Amino acid sequence: MGFIYTNIELSNRYHELLVLDGLKKPEEILKMNVRALVDTGSITLAINEEIQSKLKFPVLTKMPTTLADGSKVTLDYVDQIVVRFANRECIVQGYVLPGNSEVLLGAIPIEYMDVLIDLRKQELTVNPEHPEGAVGVLKGNLKNDRG
Repeated sequence: MGFIYTNIELSNRYHELLVLDGLKKPEEILKMNVRALVDTGSITLAINEEIQSKLKFPVLTKMPTTLADGSKVTLDYVDQIVVRFANRECIVQGYVLPGNSEVLLGAIPIEYMDVLIDLRKQELTVNPEHPEGAVGVLKGNLKNDRG
């Protein structure tokens, strides 16, 4: 089995909100298409400095993290990343990797978008049980939680 890559679109949610408020035109939204490694071993999305310099996501903090090789690094942790795949989208936070490192599509955006990894076809695909759009899953008994 090899690595699975997919194409996703990234944009800055703050810029999209400025369009909704009439302060920017739709064509002024900063966005780009990127090829990402589908990486369920990563918690969330990881972009690179090249993407960050173009899309200008707000930096929340610097966060220590462990890379796949076991090394520990401190990376910028950014907010308001819109990820789009097929007819799905989500807004996540993510790490900024050095230089033009490979983009990693981690477990959180995969779950938020309700997409699946098709191992036979070696591709990311929308959940066939919900082809019209993502469906979230919440666990727990709300009746008991409300007292």
